[in-house]
Amino acid sequence: MPSSDIPLPDKPQKVFDRDAEWQELVAFACDNRPEARLGVVNGRLRQGKTYLLETLTGALGGFYFGAQQATQAESLSHLADELARYTNASTPPHWHGWEDATDDLLALGDQRPTPIVLDEFPDLVRQSPSLPSILHSAYRRHDGGHPGQARLLLSGSSLPLMHRLFSTASPLHELSDLHLTLRPFDYRQAARFWGIDDPALALLVHAVVGGTPAYRHDYVQDDTPAGREDFDAWVCRTVLNPGKPQYREAYHLLQEEIDHKDRALCHSALSAVATGCSTQGRVADCLGAPLTDTARCLGLLREHGLLHSEADAFRPSLIRLRVAEPLLAFEHAVVRPHRSALAQQNAVAVWKQARPDFDSMVHQSHFAQICRDWALHFADPDTFGVRPRSAAHGSVADPTHPGSTDLAAEVVVRGHGDAGHGSLLSVGLARWDEVMDVEHLERLQDLLGILANRGEDTSRTRPACYSGAGFSPALRAVEAQGQVVLVDLDRLYGRR
Repeated sequence: MPSSDIPLPDKPQKVFDRDAEWQELVAFACDNRPEARLGVVNGRLRQGKTYLLETLTGALGGFYFGAQQATQAESLSHLADELARYTNASTPPHWHGWEDATDDLLALGDQRPTPIVLDEFPDLVRQSPSLPSILHSAYRRHDGGHPGQARLLLSGSSLPLMHRLFSTASPLHELSDLHLTLRPFDYRQAARFWGIDDPALALLVHAVVGGTPAYRHDYVQDDTPAGREDFDAWVCRTVLNPGKPQYREAYHLLQEEIDHKDRALCHSALSAVATGCSTQGRVADCLGAPLTDTARCLGLLREHGLLHSEADAFRPSLIRLRVAEPLLAFEHAVVRPHRSALAQQNAVAVWKQARPDFDSMVHQSHFAQICRDWALHFADPDTFGVRPRSAAHGSVADPTHPGSTDLAAEVVVRGHGDAGHGSLLSVGLARWDEVMDVEHLERLQDLLGILANRGEDTSRTRPACYSGAGFSPALRAVEAQGQVVLVDLDRLYGRR
C-alpha cells in the first residue's frame, strides 16, 4: 500500500496488543491515493472489532456507524441521524434509498482520507440484499470523475455471510484492498491480557475462556484468579455464577451464530467432539444421527469458525475435529452435563463433581493443542532444524499388535517437502500431569521405527516430550546429549 503524507497515529495505550492489526488499519485509512478505497474487517463475536474500529475513527476523525438488526427504513434513519451529528448538520439528510446514503458517505472523503466504518455490515445486507451492488456502482461512479479519499471499512461477525459477500464471485471482491481478520489472542497474549505470570495458571484459565478479549472485562468484570490456589474459586464465581454474563455465554454464542433449527444437533455435536469424538464417523455414532445430518451439522460449525478440522499427520485421509473456542469446549465437555445440578446445588459442590472432567479435557486435548501452537508459532527454528509448516496429531496402527489401540503422537511437526505432507521434523508426546521419563522417549523411538518401516524418512526427526509436570533427571540427561527436545511450561510461555 502506498505511503501516506499524513502522520500515522500511534496505537492508543488502551488497546491491548493488536499492533499488526492497528498498523494495517491506519495505513489503509491514511492512504493518500486520490480514489475511494474499500476494506473488510471480520472475525468471530467478542474479538474486539468494534472497539478497535471505534478507536480508529476516534483517532483519525472518521465516521463510525454500528448497524443493528432492523428494517431498511429504520437502518437508513439511524444512519442519517448519526451522519447529521458527525457533520453538525441542522437536520438529518433525507434519503430515498441506499444509493443516496452511499453517495453521502463517500463524500465524507472529498477533502482528505477519511475512515468510514459500517460495523456489522451483514445486518444491513440481510434487509437490503442489493446493497453490495449499490456500493459497487457507487465506487465505479467515483472512479469515473469524483476521486475523493473515502476509506470505507465494512465489518462483520457473521463469517459465512462475510465470506460470501467478499468471495471472488462478489461484486465487492475486486474493490477491496484490505482484508483483515481479528482472531482471538494466542495463549501467550491471553496470559499477558489476563495479567497472569504463572504458566500453569495461565493455561488453566485459557482452557476455560481462551483468548477472547471480551471475556475478561465485560463478562467477569475484571475478576482474575489471584493464584493457582484461587482457580477453583474463580471458576465458581465467574463461569458457574448465574449472576455473571459468562455463565450463559457459550449458549448465547451458539444462539447468535447458528440458525435455530440446527442448534440442538450442533450442541450435541460440540459435546461429542469436546469429549473425544474426533472424527465425523465417531460423532455420528455418538449422536445416533445419520451421517448426512452429522456432516451438514459439522460443516455448519466449521463455516462459522466454531469447529476446526485437520488431517491426521500420518493418515491424511483421516480428518480430525476439535472445538475452536475453548469456552465452547469447556461448556460442552465440563459444564453442560452438570447444568441441571447447577440449578439445585451451589457452584462449589457442582464444580467438585465437574473438576475431574475438566482435568481430563486439559490432559487429553487442550494441553496438546497448546503444544502444537508452540511448535508451529513460537519454537525457535533451530529447535526442529527448520521452520515448521504444520503441527498436528498423528496416529498409526501397531503392526506388532493387530487390532490394538493405535500408537499416537500428539505433536507431529512437519516442514516443507515433496514427500507426503512434508519432511518429518519431530514426533512428540504431550502429558499435562505426568512427570515424563525415559520410557516416554522409548515410546517415541518405537513409533519412529514403525514410521521408518513404512517408508517415512526419520533420519532427521527429533523426538520431543512436552510436560506440564516436568521431567525426570534421567530424561534431562538424555536432553543434554541432544537426543530429545524437552518442552515444559516455562518454555511454552517464553519464560526461558
